[in-house]
Amino acid sequence: MDKVKVGILGSTGSVGQRYVNMLESHPWFEITVLSASSASVGKKYAEAAKWVLDSSMPETVRDIVIQPADPDALKREGVELVFSALPSEVAKIVESQMVEAGFPVVADTSAHRMDPDVPLLIPEVNSEHLAALDEQRKKRKGIIVTGPNCTTIGLAMSLKPIQLKFGIRRVLVSTMQALSGAGFFGVPSMAILDNLIPYIKNEEEKVAQELLKILGEYQGGFKFANIKVGASCHRVCVLDGHTEAVFLETVEETTPEAVKECMREFKGEPQRLSLPSAPVRPIIVREEADRPQPRLDRMSGTPERARGMATVVGRVRSEPALDNGIKYVLLSHNTIRGAAGNAILIAELLKAKGLI
Repeated sequence: MDKVKVGILGSTGSVGQRYVNMLESHPWFEITVLSASSASVGKKYAEAAKWVLDSSMPETVRDIVIQPADPDALKREGVELVFSALPSEVAKIVESQMVEAGFPVVADTSAHRMDPDVPLLIPEVNSEHLAALDEQRKKRKGIIVTGPNCTTIGLAMSLKPIQLKFGIRRVLVSTMQALSGAGFFGVPSMAILDNLIPYIKNEEEKVAQELLKILGEYQGGFKFANIKVGASCHRVCVLDGHTEAVFLETVEETTPEAVKECMREFKGEPQRLSLPSAPVRPIIVREEADRPQPRLDRMSGTPERARGMATVVGRVRSEPALDNGIKYVLLSHNTIRGAAGNAILIAELLKAKGLI
């Protein structure tokens, strides 16, 4: 099988580097173009990218010359699929240009997440929302699918099996978010050492809005889920891995054991299709009293290509302060499952379904 030639927009940033790392020797995709800001154009990737991951920069990309984020530049190199990790302030324009030029685009950015015809996708949770692409094709030459905010992904993953089996009325979540979610230069060291920052701009609003779109239905248009959502988001001194304390009310009465069972049994279309980056178990339930922990659990997921793709849940308990109340703690790797890994899984799903 010939590999699909891909271009990565925003390739030198922390999420862009995660794409590069995860696409190395991918069985279906081949990195053909790396794009970045005008200051990096013309430089070799090894010179332009300040590599921040704990693994080494792949040798196969070191000498690739950075191209501008221009559709014509990508077309000249035969690119067939575009991944976008662009800064939000430029993403809306550039991603739209790529779609109008006929490219399929999978984006991590927030620019198009809430557009009325754009799927906001977690492949295990709402793959049926890809039906919206039929509407896109009527108006655009290409297509665009977006991934949610890194905080939303683990939350929606953990809630989906509960929603399917018991229904959900209300969700309250308090997050403890890793530094990498703000980018390499996002939080000054003197601001976060010996500290916690109880505010992340626009994060709480994103979580509430995105969750309702993801857990809703697509019937010729998106019908948002009828769930009340409240969020409080905090930046903590952890490198990778978002931890979230979740409190919820179910429609039907349930028990912690029943919730754990439905989470363990949950699988989605990526698992049924055996996609390369799909974790065998998208939700891993831990029984230890002190798990999950970022340092111990953020790279959970099998096989090897799916490391960091599983959502880890622990401390599942009843919550007597809520009607039919359940509470638990979850952990999700914010730059793997929460960003590049989810986008790559989306692309695998698109290819498996013949949509690219």
